[in-house]
Amino acid sequence: MTTHVTQSSSATLRHSLSDDDEGGGAQGVELRLVTSEDDEAEAGPISDVTALVLRHRHGYRRAGVLLCACGAIVFTAAFLLAYAVMSGRYHCSKMGEQDEEQQGGRASSPAEGGVGLYLGDLREMMRRLLQDEDIHNTVSRVSRTPHPPGSSEGTALASEILRRFQQLQMDHTWTESLYATLQFPDRAQRSSLRLVDSAGLISEQISLNPSDFCPYSATGSTTGGVVYANYGRPADFNWLKSAGVSVAGCVVVMRVGGGVSFAEKVWLAERNGAGGALIYPDPADLPQDPRRLGLNTHTAVSEHVHLGSGDPFTPGFPSFNHTQFPPIRSSGLPFIPALPITATVAAKLLSQLSGVSCPSSWRGRLPYVRCVVGPDLSAGRKVQLSVHNKMTPILLNNIFSSLEGRVEPDQYIILGAQRDSLGPGAVKSGVGTAILLELARTFSVMVKNGFSPRRSLLFVSWDAGEFGNVGATEWLEGYLSMLHLKAVAYFSLDQAIMGDDVLSAYTSPLLVDLLDAAIRQVEHPKHAGQTIYSQAEREGGSWRIMKPLYLNSGAYSFTAFAGVPAMELRFTEERAYPFVNTPLDSASRLQEVLGGRLGVTGRSLGELVGEMALRLAHDHILPLRITSYAQTVLQFSAQLNRHSAELQSRGLSPQWVFSARGDYSRAAETLQRAIDDSDLHDPTTARFYNTRIMKVEYYFLSQYVSAVETPFRHVIHGRGNHTLSALTEHLGLLTSDPERFDERRFRRQLALFTWTLQGAANALNGDVWRVQNTHSH
Repeated sequence: MTTHVTQSSSATLRHSLSDDDEGGGAQGVELRLVTSEDDEAEAGPISDVTALVLRHRHGYRRAGVLLCACGAIVFTAAFLLAYAVMSGRYHCSKMGEQDEEQQGGRASSPAEGGVGLYLGDLREMMRRLLQDEDIHNTVSRVSRTPHPPGSSEGTALASEILRRFQQLQMDHTWTESLYATLQFPDRAQRSSLRLVDSAGLISEQISLNPSDFCPYSATGSTTGGVVYANYGRPADFNWLKSAGVSVAGCVVVMRVGGGVSFAEKVWLAERNGAGGALIYPDPADLPQDPRRLGLNTHTAVSEHVHLGSGDPFTPGFPSFNHTQFPPIRSSGLPFIPALPITATVAAKLLSQLSGVSCPSSWRGRLPYVRCVVGPDLSAGRKVQLSVHNKMTPILLNNIFSSLEGRVEPDQYIILGAQRDSLGPGAVKSGVGTAILLELARTFSVMVKNGFSPRRSLLFVSWDAGEFGNVGATEWLEGYLSMLHLKAVAYFSLDQAIMGDDVLSAYTSPLLVDLLDAAIRQVEHPKHAGQTIYSQAEREGGSWRIMKPLYLNSGAYSFTAFAGVPAMELRFTEERAYPFVNTPLDSASRLQEVLGGRLGVTGRSLGELVGEMALRLAHDHILPLRITSYAQTVLQFSAQLNRHSAELQSRGLSPQWVFSARGDYSRAAETLQRAIDDSDLHDPTTARFYNTRIMKVEYYFLSQYVSAVETPFRHVIHGRGNHTLSALTEHLGLLTSDPERFDERRFRRQLALFTWTLQGAANALNGDVWRVQNTHSH
């Protein structure tokens, strides 16, 4: 029998080796190791013992029993010893991971597939590889000239970035093209601003820069009085209404800033009946002394006015070349003309106003301007605003490059930056592109030096960011069905450096713990020897770094539309950087603002993003805080509780929301405990939990509203009646303006939010038999 088995095995191995020699021989190496001489030598004694037992089984029955008993004892002892060793190793690994998160020390286990490379080793390698000079050089190169989408300069820059990705020898590099509808000034007919007398005759033509425009403004003309509306916030329009000042049919003049985007300003003006909108930079908000790196008073700030993102004629679905959908107008496109103007033009208009005096907090620093709100101009004159822009289909190119994960390649950590700019765009597109390329280079070298990422890293250069993150949003719309199962997180590098002092992170709550750990690891660019965390604590608390996502953020669509945790990081100064969205946003001005520290600051920002991407690509379990939304809903529950009596008097019970919040909180905590108590080094277990963690953000996309009509479906970060903010605002009417409280609408809002939250709780539970909802009348 022994001879037969040996000969059969030899024949099989020879056959397998000959097959493998033809196909590359990889398997043949394994087979040679299995059938080495040592293995054959061990086979002899085993065969002899077997033969002996078979030959004398009747005479040596007692010996057989003893042999079995001994074998059982040895097996039991070996099992207990192995269990003790593995338990100790697992315990040490868990303790090491906790120490790593809390203190930034050396991890207890090497990186997956990278022999001898621990997380601490990888972190040090990344720090050594990141280079200041490359970041500064790339910003200078990108921002030499304006490079809008579809221009020859934009096409040349896209080719250069593609070539640089290809030189890095990444696993995959490719481009995706699409046509999108963008808007530019009409070359045949310029926009204008005139003062007309009571007879409608032009009394003065106000000089404008023909390149200043608001993409996606309505075209046409309007004539009316002028109303000053401060920043154009909801509270500002409410004050005008309370003061008896109507903006109906008027041209509303608003300041840049105030935490409100151009699109929101124009939308609110239109909603209040305005006929047109003018937006200017006030010296109180943006420094305007050129001798002190300020914006001169003859420069306007431009920004798009589409209250949304992506191509406004394909809302909710992609405008890829292969689609044949008829155009659908986005509900976020304005119906009134809007135009950016300079501080000089604003002073000319506002100095002629009469009417109600404005609040002291509305006073800007325009020279020779009394703070009154209008709407009357001196000598009975009016303003005539004419906007002439033209919609144009433009070929866009998004450029991708990736390093494939070795364990879970279908889970993506995505880093992206806007590439285009209507002006030079040092901050707008240069900084983000430079950090993106530097991180791609750094991680590609790390892989060559032994780093084996568990998950895939995807680096993307987006087109048409100036028009509302069109390139990124269209890609999300095209791949939404798969991205919610594969995209772990997104990091936007747009406008990442406007200073080197204060860090802000606009983020999904799921990424807060990851950021908190990262700022403890990275040195502050301006304060040597101090981490970003320690410096923030000295200035009032690191919690001030965390801010909610906002509409114009490059990260917003990923979370609010696609349900992917996203973050946008930014270094700023207390004194605002005044050149964004202007023709003055050059590398030399940015370098001067930073005191020659552009490369150093870019490197710190890159290291911070790289630290978080490294953790996501390395850790067995994704370090996302799945319990974060329970606290957000708890705060809303407290507001509901304060209005409980009024609600119940109207037959409305907040109990369903309380119940859904409790279910979500318990489900999230139960899942977190299960993760903490599991063997996270087991691939099947890790995969099981990571898949559930990745879906948490997606669960908060309301399934009860249309992605076409209401693209930002996220109930916490989105926009629309289904959101928590809309529900909170409506709830506030119970005390501020009870007559405007719409009980039927509130019931619907409450139901949409409650069932989305309950659905998230049910999904976190995992299986239908774990869900125990009791529905009572």
